Amino acid sequence: MEQSPVGEEEWLALVDEASRNARDLEQRIKVVELYDRAISAEPWSNPLWLARCDWVLSLYTDCRDPDAGWPEDERLVGQELFSLQTAQDLWQEGAAATQFRLNDSHELWNRWITIELELLAKSPTREQVERVRKIFFDRLQIPHAKWDETSQMFSTFLTKYDEPSYESTMVQVTQMGSTARYLYEQREQHELKLQQAVTAGDKEHIASVMKEYLEWETFQTVTKPKKGLPQSPQILAIALYERALASTILGRDPGTWEDYIAFVQQSYIVNPDAQLGSPLYIVQRATAHCPWSGSLWARYILLAETQNLDFSSIEDIKHAATSTGVLDRDGTMDEVIEVYTAWCGYLRRNTIDKPLEDEAFDVADAGLPGSLEAVQDWGRRLHKREYTDPSFKIERIMIQYLTQKGSIEEAREFWKRLVNTHQKSYVFWQQYYSWEMTVRYLNKSSNLPSMVLSRALRTKDLDWPEAIMELYISHCNNYEDAHTLLGAKDLVRRQFQLVTKRREKLAIEQAELYAQQQQQIVSPEATDEDSPGNSKRKREPTSEDTTDGNTHKKIKNEQSTADAEALRQQHLTRDRENTTVIVTNLPPEVTQTKVRQYFKEYGHINSLTLKTEADKLSSTCLIEFRSNDDVQSAFLRDGKFFGENQIKVESGTGLTLYVTNYPPTADENYMHTLFKDCGEIFSIRWPSLKFNTHRRFCYITFRKAEAASAATRLDGNLLENKFKLVAKYSDPAAKKQREGATAEGRELHITSLDSSLKEDDLKEVFGKYGKVESVRILRTFKGESKGAGFIVFEKKDEATAALELDKTKLKSSILHVELTQARNYKPIATSREKGTSASPAPDADGDTMMSPASTTDNPHKNQHALHQPSEGGNRTITLLNVPDTVNDARIRAIAEPFGNIIKVVLRPDHQGAIIEFEDVNSAGKASLGLENHEIAPGRRLRTGGMKDLFAQSSEVKSDRIVVGQNGKKEKEKAGISTSNFMQPSVPIRRPGGGRGGLGQKRGLGFSGGKKPVPAQDTGSDTNAKPKSNADFKKMFLSGGKE
Repeated sequence: MEQSPVGEEEWLALVDEASRNARDLEQRIKVVELYDRAISAEPWSNPLWLARCDWVLSLYTDCRDPDAGWPEDERLVGQELFSLQTAQDLWQEGAAATQFRLNDSHELWNRWITIELELLAKSPTREQVERVRKIFFDRLQIPHAKWDETSQMFSTFLTKYDEPSYESTMVQVTQMGSTARYLYEQREQHELKLQQAVTAGDKEHIASVMKEYLEWETFQTVTKPKKGLPQSPQILAIALYERALASTILGRDPGTWEDYIAFVQQSYIVNPDAQLGSPLYIVQRATAHCPWSGSLWARYILLAETQNLDFSSIEDIKHAATSTGVLDRDGTMDEVIEVYTAWCGYLRRNTIDKPLEDEAFDVADAGLPGSLEAVQDWGRRLHKREYTDPSFKIERIMIQYLTQKGSIEEAREFWKRLVNTHQKSYVFWQQYYSWEMTVRYLNKSSNLPSMVLSRALRTKDLDWPEAIMELYISHCNNYEDAHTLLGAKDLVRRQFQLVTKRREKLAIEQAELYAQQQQQIVSPEATDEDSPGNSKRKREPTSEDTTDGNTHKKIKNEQSTADAEALRQQHLTRDRENTTVIVTNLPPEVTQTKVRQYFKEYGHINSLTLKTEADKLSSTCLIEFRSNDDVQSAFLRDGKFFGENQIKVESGTGLTLYVTNYPPTADENYMHTLFKDCGEIFSIRWPSLKFNTHRRFCYITFRKAEAASAATRLDGNLLENKFKLVAKYSDPAAKKQREGATAEGRELHITSLDSSLKEDDLKEVFGKYGKVESVRILRTFKGESKGAGFIVFEKKDEATAALELDKTKLKSSILHVELTQARNYKPIATSREKGTSASPAPDADGDTMMSPASTTDNPHKNQHALHQPSEGGNRTITLLNVPDTVNDARIRAIAEPFGNIIKVVLRPDHQGAIIEFEDVNSAGKASLGLENHEIAPGRRLRTGGMKDLFAQSSEVKSDRIVVGQNGKKEKEKAGISTSNFMQPSVPIRRPGGGRGGLGQKRGLGFSGGKKPVPAQDTGSDTNAKPKSNADFKKMFLSGGKE
């Protein structure tokens, strides 16, 4: 199958090569035909239309130019084929096709109007003047980025050709264009963010911004505007979808295509007269872009059926889908089954309301078994074994067809054959029973439904036996006699006892396995000895320590050690992954309190995560218990009723992955995109950065163990050609020891260095003790030595030997040499623009490296003063309500679209961040754009001043549930928020309209002492009022001149 280009870039490359190699008229005409194919594939592409119009215009010019080198016969034929009218019509067609592309439609339209004005200047007839006037009128009523430029061009046109009506016409145009201007103003912020992303060149980020823009745009079409404001037209959403699919990587995303098709279909339902293009044509293009998507091919077949296409046309679609060779590219049969399910469904529906003699039944009799056999053969080739569809979708269509046809016994034989492969599935037996109930009046024996349920109950390892038990008893109560009912009760009783015994045996096996895993955990004594945190040197024991006078101290120390040991054991035994259950089919309106009350008798709950399903019909909860015994008790709730819902309780083991070494800017959307082909993610748990801003890992819990297993196959994948992803099952017993020079004891910290010393001098002195890997002297902005540095040796013994240089003199200073201590307390992260900062550059993983923390345990009393801007006050904004799970890289990522950033200071200890931009204009745009920005689910940013930032305390959370009547009060007393989902926003202080001349001072984060000297105007802006959003907007509109 010939692979066609996909996306405007591939088409442009193809036609560009063809046009460069065109040497005669025939080849040039083939280029024109190639442009026609390209436009058919990407009908809204501005670059393609522009290139096409330029090509035809060049042909019109060259065939009339003797110096172009065309043979005479080709020139004559060319003049007949490529007339001026042909070129004009093509430009007009291109302008109409791209007119709703807000960002770049002016590029083609300006070229077209320039040609029209040139022709008008040669023959300025009244008819031509009115034609150009109408072109301007139509254009000024369409929203686009360069509306003001278009208006200015029209003004020049009127001045030259219709000056008497200039004033009245411009007033009319201004009124007519008000809606267009308003619609673009509403989208300007999104266009700005998109342009910033395009400039940065990150394709993933461009796609993310575009998806956000698409979501907003489609929402506008169904949102009722305020009184007096225009409704957003659907065509703008269509144009944006076409932009996204033609010029970004979303063109290869089946989900975006399905969203687009669904939007068009829903729009036609609301407005049947809308002119939005054919859904059938769109889905045809979608399958060309994503030929591996069975879902798109299935939709293609369904749309073709709704459009009443004939059988041969729909059959061609099915053959095209199955001959692509890429439906199974991800190693599964899901997409293949999607296609064949749609095809078989069409064959069955094609026989409805037709006599048995109709040809449609002959086609279905051959096509349905053939499709089933084709799927089985495909699965056998792919998996190298016999394959059956777990959902038996095609078999169900076959059974329904036979039932509809009246072949009941033949349909029953299908059910019996399925028993061999699907007998452990409760869903299978339920559907088998439902079918028997549907046809029971046609049976010679009326007890077939109960026989199905009886056989189901006798099946070993049935996934949900309690549901079948209840269904069996209910059926016998409603439809069978007393003897049958008694037999059913006895059978259910026996099977329940067997199921209970099997589960008890399984629980014992799991408990033994859990005990074995716990034995593999490193003993606390060994952990204490190896811990880099226990590096404080202890004095040697003396005889005084053993005297009776100090016995109480000894006992107290032993007691403290025992308490610490108990605390450590408690931490080690908290194993979320093996003490968690997932509960499904809870009522949609259920609360965490109700769930906790429901399970409180079965064990102590540490934490729970509750989510309402997308269909709003049920909820799912992930519950962490204190011990594995509690988990076994919770399984007793499996199959019980919660209100009117019958819940299902399953083990959470094998659902959670430990993921690290991903890009620093990764957020929840990134993780969902990264693992989208593995399965559905239930929750993502991010670490707090409050005490260490360089932590970069998370725990991802999937809904299904199969999805988690698939996700582990991404372990080791290279992301962005830089980060080697780690994605492993979460296992507290497999905690990896820290690596690196500091953790391995190979790095020395040297202070009191002579200012004249260079790196080579230190390497020469310390090289006597072993091989030196690196030397780094800390320096100021001017490059002057700070008198401190670090030296890394190849081996730990070499670094230990070099400690002999402690208290020795080197040049004019006495050296202080010690092993670098690992410090996990890094509450602040500062990142600067490369090349403008003396701070260390990001390391290979993208994290910002920090200088060693102060040796004192007491932080600076006015620590925020270390980061306050001075001259850059107007260029600096502060973000409030930043979750302590968001790092500085993500802050930089959301702020960079607004302008160049000088510095980002992350302050998780105050739930905020400080951003310094290169200019005031960028700071103003960022202040407006980031206000109310949702940086995490349920957390929206606020912008304010330094005073607001440092008035906010750090975020305090607890993932354990505090029980008891005073639980809430205890939380509040401890400073723990009773709602971990939303943090209260910091009050924003805006300049008020106080008494004249008494404005607020611009806060620097702390208040200074009062001075008795009267305030005077010294020309400084230190007493200027802080700028509000309105002030920033004013500066932004004036170009930052204020």
